[in-house]
Amino acid sequence: MIRRAEELEGKKIEIDLRGEKGNSMYLLGMVGSLGKRMGWSGEAIEMVRVLMTMGDYDNLLKVFDYHFGEYVILYR
Repeated sequence: MIRRAEELEGKKIEIDLRGEKGNSMYLLGMVGSLGKRMGWSGEAIEMVRVLMTMGDYDNLLKVFDYHFGEYVILYR
């Protein structure tokens, strides 16, 4: 279904971590797309990606949630 961008204003993105979007590569890619939408610099985006990859999967989720939890709901 195609929706107007204005319909999504104020709504959170939902990611089911049990599905294909729950893998680390997808979440690292989301950092780039969300960071750009938020006006972050390339250096800021790369810094968050580095922090996400400094530990295990749980660390990756914690760092992602810390930076994007206001905009994204993660489900396990």
